Amino acid sequence: SFTYGKHSDRDLLPFIFYMSILFAVNVLCYKTFDEISGTCSNLLGDGVSQEDCCLNDQYGFQLTENGACQSCRGAQWSKWSSWSACSVSCTEGVQRRSRVCYGYHEGTCPIGTRDREMKSCLLKECCPVMGGWSEWSSWGPCSVTCRTGTQARERTCTNPTPVCGGNCTGYNRETKTCDTRQICPTHGNWGSWGPWQPCSHTCSIEGSARQPHQQRSRLCNNPPPSFSPPGKPCPGPREESQSCTGLPYCPRDGNWGGWKPMQPCTVTCGVGQILQKRLCDNPSPKYGGKNCLGEDVRRQPCTVKVPCPVDGHWDEWGPWTSCSRSGFEIECDEIPASQKRNRKCIGRRDAGKPCAGLRMETRVCYSFEGCPLPGTWSVWSPWGLCEPVCGPEPKRTRKRVCTDCPTVSELCEHNITFSGNPKPQCKQLEGQELEVVEETRLVGFELPNCRQLAAAEVACSTAF
Repeated sequence: SFTYGKHSDRDLLPFIFYMSILFAVNVLCYKTFDEISGTCSNLLGDGVSQEDCCLNDQYGFQLTENGACQSCRGAQWSKWSSWSACSVSCTEGVQRRSRVCYGYHEGTCPIGTRDREMKSCLLKECCPVMGGWSEWSSWGPCSVTCRTGTQARERTCTNPTPVCGGNCTGYNRETKTCDTRQICPTHGNWGSWGPWQPCSHTCSIEGSARQPHQQRSRLCNNPPPSFSPPGKPCPGPREESQSCTGLPYCPRDGNWGGWKPMQPCTVTCGVGQILQKRLCDNPSPKYGGKNCLGEDVRRQPCTVKVPCPVDGHWDEWGPWTSCSRSGFEIECDEIPASQKRNRKCIGRRDAGKPCAGLRMETRVCYSFEGCPLPGTWSVWSPWGLCEPVCGPEPKRTRKRVCTDCPTVSELCEHNITFSGNPKPQCKQLEGQELEVVEETRLVGFELPNCRQLAAAEVACSTAF
């Protein structure tokens, strides 16, 4: 895989961020920023200054109503998107995924890291091969003994049989009309019942014993009886009726009561909301009456000019120190020693929580720096990502390396680290002593031009 589209219109967003603070630009302030889709939700209010909105770095904002959503946090990569569907349904194809650098409060994402990746995929080893039809069978008997019916014949998809999920084009059965030259009597049959007629009232008076009625009818036309030869008439009644039981009481519409006192601001730092509620109880709806029209809650933004706390988080572990033991020469010998590494708690501010866990850790080690050891060739590594992501004929590689393994069996049974870089000794493989690399090209693949693909993605993100 390879990285492309590192410099785009989003690179100007930190500059726009600080310029908007300089000129006190009002923005649309949102409580939630989705780092996967790059969208904002839960609008706190418009006309909020960008400086106030970003007192909480979990918030997001828009400079304009249709503008791109921006995050208040420090710059960092979003989570990788899911791998796309395989580009082909059979034989080998490719899949892609991407991520986006969001955040304009401080800092930038690491230079040289990837924002897109591609890998090969194989959904099906082979592609479908169509089959062929056999000869039609003889026509079957007529389906009726009087008037006209149908005859059918069939064929099978076996000449040849399809391979790898293929099939035959067309139908395996066909019919034609047949005439017995005999007249059949037609017996009458009822059509479907018509709909129930409306009741005399749509609601009943509470406490009344009288119930309205409704009727429905049907016709003897499915089919009507024949005259010659004579068919039988339809059995049973043509009409039926029933009482309209269970009608609702006549409805009463609801009406709003007065607004309740305003509630306190919903946050203790940054921008929140003040809520005011009312109830549909003057009177409340009854017996299916309409609910009150309009909102039962009204909101307005409120600002607590206190920066919100940001909890600290651990930076990456530093490198392990060299394996050593005071007063001992431990290289290439079975003498246990120790080594340690440290990490820093970064990003904490405004009374945020300190990092949980240890700042330093140690481990037991044996020093094998520069020691000659018997080596063995590893198995082939998995195929790497395709390079380049766009352009003609991408390639991928895998390798085998000469690795060492301590031979002291009792040490292998404990949680001990062998520190340093020993010199494994392997027999030559394909003329190499330490590493063998195999490369293959995906012949026939013509991928889009990188600039065209980046331009299309920028246009797509702007549309949303």
